Amino acid sequence: MLYLYFVLLTGGVFLLIAGIVEQRRHYAALHTIPTRVLVNGIRGKSSITRLCAGALRGGGLVTVAKTTGTAARFIHPDATEEPVYRKFGIANVVEQIGIVRRAATYRPHALVIECMAVMPALQEVNQSKLIRSTIGVLCNVREDHLAEMGPTLDDVARSLCRSMPENGICVTAEKERFHILQEEADARNCRLVYADPESVTDAELRGFSWFTFKENVAIALAVAELLGVERQVALQGMYDAPPDPGVLSVERYVTAENKHLAFANVFAANDPESTLMNVNQLLDLGAINRPLNVVINCRPDRVERNGQMGEIIPDLQPDNIFVIGHPSKSAIDAIPAPWRDRAIDLGGDRRPAEEFMPALLGRMPDGSSLVAIGNIHGQGEELLEYLAGRPADDSGSETGPDVAFDAAAQPARLDPYAPYPLAYEERYQAAQTQEIPLVRIPAQAVGAHPEPGPLSVQHGPENGWSRPGTKDAH
Repeated sequence: MLYLYFVLLTGGVFLLIAGIVEQRRHYAALHTIPTRVLVNGIRGKSSITRLCAGALRGGGLVTVAKTTGTAARFIHPDATEEPVYRKFGIANVVEQIGIVRRAATYRPHALVIECMAVMPALQEVNQSKLIRSTIGVLCNVREDHLAEMGPTLDDVARSLCRSMPENGICVTAEKERFHILQEEADARNCRLVYADPESVTDAELRGFSWFTFKENVAIALAVAELLGVERQVALQGMYDAPPDPGVLSVERYVTAENKHLAFANVFAANDPESTLMNVNQLLDLGAINRPLNVVINCRPDRVERNGQMGEIIPDLQPDNIFVIGHPSKSAIDAIPAPWRDRAIDLGGDRRPAEEFMPALLGRMPDGSSLVAIGNIHGQGEELLEYLAGRPADDSGSETGPDVAFDAAAQPARLDPYAPYPLAYEERYQAAQTQEIPLVRIPAQAVGAHPEPGPLSVQHGPENGWSRPGTKDAH
């Protein structure tokens, strides 16, 4: 028995020493990277990570990045990338140690890394032990992962704040719950900076070859400005950055009945607010048009989310609502009564796409659009595979033959920053308003590649603070 105690004690001491050595090696690797940007939030983390890395590369900074979203990628300083290897395909926050060590071999100016933790305690460990970011990004607070971070959006906001750097800087585009973020930032002696989406012009947004949001671009520009990168140089770097594999996309197909179809894959936007923002942007840009059809894919382990997709149907105002997956009733019952007669139940446990897709496509007129929302797994993946087998529409028409898109004729759509519908308002308290410091990034000439410079964010009422939603907000 004494021998076993000795073995246990020796093993414990060995593990303790090995842990101390590993920690020191990790901290030494961190210290070789002057700027560490940790991107957290509910939606858009991977896109923002890529945009930030592109903006810093455009400014001549040696930058390494790592995303965790649709497909985890390690992005080298020359913008080439490779998949992140995971043993048994299981994601674990401990993989950040290897990423930091690998990034340190480049002796980079900056590391931009996506937060891969969901549990609040792990988010704090990811920040305080693994990354120790100097600049934090908290892109938004949306209705997702409520079981881990909720149950309310206020709770989600406070959970996400656990990734804020102490004595550092945090950049956010979250407006509704900025006051909560400010309270948490003050407790950590962290300077909170609001990146105003309206500072990004439509012309600047059109420079991208893929769909992205002004919020994402504003955050990346704010981070670049903090590191002394000029606006136009940062934008060009973002334009040149490769998009995330899960980026919002629109494909055009010709069906078996020779109908022209515009298909928008919005599966990646799992929460209702992000879904509405995606669809609204595509409508505004004319990438999709009406007649608009919506397909909701349901999963048995995401019943609450199925219902959330049904609740936003009045804001989408589709001509047809197709429900696939299981249990389809969870989405149909959540659709408000005036719209329920437009719902077609094509669901069923493991029903193949060859059975439900002909019925779905047959109900849509020529030149209409189909938007896929909800969850991608299950019948959503079968839907994508089925459409991928259809011939592409190479006619050159943006909206299908004989279909004229008139943006002015489109019905009013939901402002994603407006209060939630009544069902949500009863669940959550109305957010308070507060003065928000804006990052003002002056237009500058293209061509300069400055060294990392001092922070130049303006932070006083005399320097451009404004209240969100007022005429003075920029």
